[in-house]
Amino acid sequence: MASSSSNIDEEGIEKQEPTPLEKHVMFFDINKDGVIYPWETYKGFRKIGSGVLLSTVASIFINISLSGKTRPGKWPSPLFPIEVKNIKFAKHGSDSDIYDTEGRFVPEKFEELFKKHARTNGNALTAGELDELLKANKQPKDFAGIAAKSEWKVLYLLCKDEHGLLPKDTVRSVYDGSLFELMAKAKKSKKHGDKSSP
Repeated sequence: MASSSSNIDEEGIEKQEPTPLEKHVMFFDINKDGVIYPWETYKGFRKIGSGVLLSTVASIFINISLSGKTRPGKWPSPLFPIEVKNIKFAKHGSDSDIYDTEGRFVPEKFEELFKKHARTNGNALTAGELDELLKANKQPKDFAGIAAKSEWKVLYLLCKDEHGLLPKDTVRSVYDGSLFELMAKAKKSKKHGDKSSP
């Protein structure tokens, strides 16, 4: 299991490299101040191609769900900020355990997920296989597990291919934090391409 690396900042203080789980959410920290507000979550969803309704619902749901967990010992805020450095405390139940308790990526768990559930195509998940995965990971009385289900469903909706398959490489890029940047770039280049066409 890989540990997070560190480097030294300009003041000579050792700075921890963000964990994969932190990288997963940092895309939504639009102004890069370490705190994600609902309007930033909304902007992030719009940047990756989500419609206004999905972006609005997602930003409200995500920030209300995660804010308190990432601000241990602090009073609740009516602005529902999410603190990136504490995102490991918001790791929800009924998930795949591909992130460990510190927010590090566990390759064995990732491979296990596809070995168990990707039966039609070893390198992708169908809608039915995704439903089976979510059912298998559901923990009894874990009402908060709806967060895991919602994330997977949105991922499938936005990233399935023309055959209705969710590719393994796409899922991997969610966990290493690179997917959202790639989606935003693809949307931007498509937009510019549409403008330049006659």
